[in-house]
Amino acid sequence: MPIKIYRIKEVSEITGLKPSSIYKQIRLQLFPRGIKLTSRSTGWPSDAIEGWVNSRIKGGV
Repeated sequence: MPIKIYRIKEVSEITGLKPSSIYKQIRLQLFPRGIKLTSRSTGWPSDAIEGWVNSRIKGGV
């Protein structure tokens, strides 16, 4: 399946975390960093987000 790029709203919906929590987890190096799409927008590859969710399901908190 091709990789999709998620924006923060989609990442928030998928993970159940608020954007502020996502950015805090990134600062703590507990969440995948996004990639800069433009100078003002960031996206997250679908495989990185799905991997993070799967690690939580398997108990890797």
